[in-house]
Amino acid sequence: MPIIQAKNLKKFYPSPDTPNKQFAAVNDIDLTINTGEIFGLLGPNGAGKTTTLEMLEGLTDIDSGEVYVDGIDVTKNPYEVKRVIGVQLQSNEYFDRLNLSDLLILFANLYSVTVQPAALLARVNLEEKLYAMPEELSGGQKQRFSIACALVNHPKILFLDEPTTGLDPQAKRNLWNLAKDLNREGMTIVLTTHNMEEAEYLCDRIAIMDKGSIIALDSPQQLIHDHAPEPQEIPSHGNIEDVFLALTGYGLRD
Repeated sequence: MPIIQAKNLKKFYPSPDTPNKQFAAVNDIDLTINTGEIFGLLGPNGAGKTTTLEMLEGLTDIDSGEVYVDGIDVTKNPYEVKRVIGVQLQSNEYFDRLNLSDLLILFANLYSVTVQPAALLARVNLEEKLYAMPEELSGGQKQRFSIACALVNHPKILFLDEPTTGLDPQAKRNLWNLAKDLNREGMTIVLTTHNMEEAEYLCDRIAIMDKGSIIALDSPQQLIHDHAPEPQEIPSHGNIEDVFLALTGYGLRD
């Protein structure tokens, strides 16, 4: 059953090359995301994937077309949409003098809900950081905390915008496991990524965007079958990332 539906979605911005003209950052796309799936948006820089994500979230105005999230018209009821979604952004800034517990309580208050900071941090394997300051966290821990912040309102849909960019292999695997766990609990996850392995491992379906349009949409396996050339050689067992994780202690928290 669809939980997100977008039809004839368009977004225009001023052209950087031609004064007084516009270009379509998102060009008349249709998109359906099903309840309970992990859905990926892939594409080169400037393809329109982050703009698409922001329109689905109600964070960017829709120039043309329509989006429904859990049956809610995003254009007409953007604040209602925010009650059912959680958003983890590429980067976050926090109040300098608040620890993780204080920050989670603050964000929960913005939604007029109560939260148990220790329990929420335990969901993202940060229970020992309850009273830590954000600057004390490693890169992977910061990403997991940003997801904890996105979970304060118990969302049905979690949006992740390039969640593992800049993370080392161990921190990346930890975040993948967290996404899988949340999805197994019933949460729909929509993500953008430049990491092809991440998309193949996590996503039930993938939409590939280029120049504002969706040029392919299917399961990772079907996309590989339809579009990837046959390998010239039998691949070796595993890859160098697996070697790194095995040698440095796979399974340990960063």
